[in-house]
Amino acid sequence: MSNEIPRRGLMEMVIKSRAVHAGLVLMIMGMGLTPRDLDAQRLATEDPVLQGIWDQAIDNSHFESLAQSLLDSIGPRLTASPGMEMAQNWAVQVLRSWGIEARMERYGTWEGWNRGPSHVDLISPRVRSLEGRILAWSPGTDGRPINARVTYVPDISSPDDWQSFLATVNDKWVMLSFPEPTCRANEQWTEFAMPGSAERMAEDRANGQQAWNRNLQSTGSVDGRRRDLHAQLEAAGAAGIITSQWPGSYGTTRVFNAYNRDTPTFELSCEDYGLVYRLTKNGQDPVLRLTAEAENLGEVPVYNVIGEIPGTEIPDEYVMLSAHYDSWEGGSGATDNGSGSLLMLETMRILKEVYPNPKRTILIGLWSGEEQGLNGSRAFTEDHPEIVEGLQALFNQDNGTGRIVNLSAQGFIEAGASLANWLSHVPAEVAGNVNLNIPGNPGGGGSDYASFVCHGAPAFNLGALSWDYSSHTWHTHRDTFDKLIFDDLKNNAVLAASLVYLASEDNEKVSRERRTVMGGRGGRTAQWPTCTPATRSSRDSSRM
Repeated sequence: MSNEIPRRGLMEMVIKSRAVHAGLVLMIMGMGLTPRDLDAQRLATEDPVLQGIWDQAIDNSHFESLAQSLLDSIGPRLTASPGMEMAQNWAVQVLRSWGIEARMERYGTWEGWNRGPSHVDLISPRVRSLEGRILAWSPGTDGRPINARVTYVPDISSPDDWQSFLATVNDKWVMLSFPEPTCRANEQWTEFAMPGSAERMAEDRANGQQAWNRNLQSTGSVDGRRRDLHAQLEAAGAAGIITSQWPGSYGTTRVFNAYNRDTPTFELSCEDYGLVYRLTKNGQDPVLRLTAEAENLGEVPVYNVIGEIPGTEIPDEYVMLSAHYDSWEGGSGATDNGSGSLLMLETMRILKEVYPNPKRTILIGLWSGEEQGLNGSRAFTEDHPEIVEGLQALFNQDNGTGRIVNLSAQGFIEAGASLANWLSHVPAEVAGNVNLNIPGNPGGGGSDYASFVCHGAPAFNLGALSWDYSSHTWHTHRDTFDKLIFDDLKNNAVLAASLVYLASEDNEKVSRERRTVMGGRGGRTAQWPTCTPATRSSRDSSRM
């Protein structure tokens, strides 16, 4: 049947699929119904592989045991850290234990760093242990306590003001983040505040943030860049830097990396940062004690984990599972992106069990260096043009633990027919959750699928429900095992394994024809993403 996609119809775009059931599934979704509403059967056809996928994913799931080993025992996976190396060795061993060929493939070097214990205490004007930790790549204190008074950035209207302030920071902790006026969760202000109260708080916060940013921009540094400010504070003899990045929920703080390399940088929770700021502002002269151990390891090799189930009929064409394996290290990287990585591992296990002799070669890529700029996946596409050329489809997942609800054709205008055809054979309980966006847009550099899309290869991102990902777990120290939703992950394993199997078996190669006009009245020329070269060493990176 034809792959042609008509431009008019009841939906924004009606798909004329190569399979009868594709049109039915999309029509049902367009009516606002799901297959459950029609009491559909699990499978549209009697396919023993699809039935085996369901049975393995739902009734024999390995998610919980895999997650506990990776997230609790190994923990965070900062690029170039011993934790990442341990996690990669574990993934290779797990894949091999299932009879899957697996290897660690080197793509460059990065600045290695290893966290030890750290502790922050308020010791004057009263004693309190504070919620905080040194940031990634920060030096420690050689295990000895550093006691220092605290200062914060005052009103700055010119570079001269900034220079005057630098003369006062010697042997002090410098607060360099905006002090939030409230650490009560945003949704509580919406639900409980008196009329006008939430609006006033939002206005006070916005005004305060703008004033703080103006201070930093008035320092004369390049656009008030934190990296430049950190370097100047370090040169002026500051004891170290205190930060806090609050995403708007209780007990949650963003954790990123330290910019300076010779003096410690640590973060405090929203509540404790506010406490220390108020004490300082009101002349109550707080003293903080930091004790921290950390080791800079220099430039160390960095790797991707690659696994393979060889194809039996078309081995030089590929269906690939993709997720970034590295994480920030305040928590254990459960939803960013342990959940996506575990999904791809579980999918490989299921496929090896029920589809051990695939038509096309099935690959898994667990990427390093995504948080530093998609470096692992970009390097892989540069090092393996034959895989990019032979790619039938890649499925990437990278936004939390929720069930997958969005699948975009990423701007490949005829790939929608393939996706719809495959989706129509996925069990209705799973397929009914998925919104298929055709033709979609290429997308930018949001995650590792972009490393393939920019080369014109059909790579698709599996978008999941939030479960408060942005405000609670993304890049926070609350990103831990207990945040995983295993029922949703089992749903995702059915979807991912089914799509890989169906893509592998498809007699037709997925079209690479790209859209050239973006949506909108009159249209406009599409901005197809260009491929950014991988940064293969932290010495060559401006991101560190």
